[in-house]
Amino acid sequence: MERKYDLEDRLVDFTCRMIDVVEALPNTRSGNYIASQLIKSCHSPTFNYGEAQAAESRADFIHKLGICVKELKECRTALKIIIKKELIKPVSKLQDIYQETEELIAIKSKSIGTAIKNKSVPKLEN
Repeated sequence: MERKYDLEDRLVDFTCRMIDVVEALPNTRSGNYIASQLIKSCHSPTFNYGEAQAAESRADFIHKLGICVKELKECRTALKIIIKKELIKPVSKLQDIYQETEELIAIKSKSIGTAIKNKSVPKLEN
């Protein structure tokens, strides 16, 4: 069966899965600090993608996607810390969400590159 590909749905799923990661963190000073940072950064790509869909200009679109990439990279860094410190065990449970983070970074980065490239292409007149 072919999987329906909807980037907004994929980002919503990502955020929901990251909320599960946040909720699984230990109730310690470091766990709470990472949870606080992560809860903000895991929502941002989804919300900014929604804003990008209604961008006022190509530059605004590129800017919003740039924020998505920045926040996804922050999520990736937090996951690396969680894995390295084994704050959630077994760390193998985090492999799928880590991979999804990498894929979303790649998709968004490619989208930015395409939008920048298309910026210099003149529009066809009818």
